[in-house]
Order: sequence, then structure tokens, then C-alpha cells
Amino acid sequence: MSTQAVDAPMVEMRGVHKWYGDAHVLRGVDLVVPPGSVTVVLGPSGSGKSTALRCVNQLEEIGAGSIHVEGELMGYREDSSGRLHRLHPKKIADQRTRIGMVFQRFNLFPHMTALGNVMEAPRQVLGVSKAEARERAAQVLTRVGLADRLEHYPSQLSGGQQQRVAIARALAMNPDLMLFDEPTSALDPELVGEVLGVMRELAASGMTMIVVTHEIGFAREVADQVVFMADGVVVEHGPVSQVIDAPREPRTQDFLAHVL
Repeated sequence: MSTQAVDAPMVEMRGVHKWYGDAHVLRGVDLVVPPGSVTVVLGPSGSGKSTALRCVNQLEEIGAGSIHVEGELMGYREDSSGRLHRLHPKKIADQRTRIGMVFQRFNLFPHMTALGNVMEAPRQVLGVSKAEARERAAQVLTRVGLADRLEHYPSQLSGGQQQRVAIARALAMNPDLMLFDEPTSALDPELVGEVLGVMRELAASGMTMIVVTHEIGFAREVADQVVFMADGVVVEHGPVSQVIDAPREPRTQDFLAHVL
């Protein structure tokens, strides 16, 4: 757990820009995520939602601006003159250990059981013993409803079960923050509910979460704030009652008219 001031935002993005060559994907994104809150990010494809999430986790290097997690500048150090210097990859990897991320695709090791997949990062990254890693993995797999699937391989699991293993894998690192990048978009409709159920339980437990999704019902139920992005900018943000139920911006209104 971080030793940063308890009143610091969990995530603070200020003026974040990102380019891929000539493509200006993020255009000055500002976002503040309080500890223990759930932020749902909505928007059309290509709006920059997933890129913003990957920048928080330092899977993408930003072009301008800053990102702090629990008060710590991510990816850079600032010298006495205010200049920023990119951190060594090992230091960036250390920062990333506090952040769990769940992707659209499950990316499980096919040759490992559910238990093995979840044990791997605590053993390799945190250096915990095999016995402790096994106990931790069994606990988080039980938490996501897979106590009876510990020794099953990915090929023996449904898509929803595989995604729950992926969530358990992230939780096994005891993260302070969980990022979800459209975690149900690769699932058959009948399997979406079981994954959202796990995410609801995490939200109820007080886990700080940023969720990129098109699941409006989920957003209504658990979001403390909703962010609508389009063309690399935050068009609108606020509580569900504003952004989803009474959006002010035409782009938000148009998007919701198509997805609701």
C-alpha cells in the first residue's frame, strides 16, 4: 500500500497528450479519480479511452502533461529545474505493480492452470514463496467464484471464466487501483453478467476502479463518476444523473441515443 498522503487523488491526469506519429490521440486530457471510487469511461471507438487507460499504467508513454497515482509522478522524475526525465524501465515496472489491469482479451498462459496463471506474477514480480503465491491465488480465485476451477486450463474454461481468472491474476498483486479496458467486449452476451458481477463486488469492497466499457447498466449501478470522451478529449464528466440521464453536450447525447 502506498505511503502517499491519504487525501491525494488515486489518479490525477493533467493536460495529457499522446501522439502516434501524426495522429493526435489524446488532446489535453484532465481526470481526477478519488480513492475508493469507480470511474466509468464511455465514448465511441477511437475516442482515446483505452489509450488514456494504458497511459495511466505506463503501457504507453505520454507526449505531454503529467499523470500522478497516489501523488507519485508516473514514468518520470522531475529535477530541481523542473525538467522531466524518463524513469528506468525497472522503476516504471515497480510503479506498475500497484496497478492491476484487465484487458479485452484474457492473455492467459495456455499451458498453466487457473491457479498457475494467478500464481505467476506474485512469484516472478513480487518474489513471494510458492506456498504463499498458491494460497493467495486460491483466495482470489475463490473470490471471483472459481474455487472449483483451480486446476482447469484455459481451454477448459468459458470466456467468462477466463476473464475472471484474468481479474484474479490482477487482484493477486494486491493493487491499489484496478483498470478495466472493455473487459466484457470479447464475451458472448450470456457470459457478460458473471464478469460484471465480480466487478460489482470489487466496487462494493471499495476498490478504486477505472472502467472503459459500453455497459450502460453497469455504469448506472456502480459509477461514482462518468467520463464521456470523443476525439481525444473529455467532452463531459460528472455523476450518472448528469452524464447519462441528462447529458448537456450534443456529442454525449448522440452517443447515448445510439447505445441505449
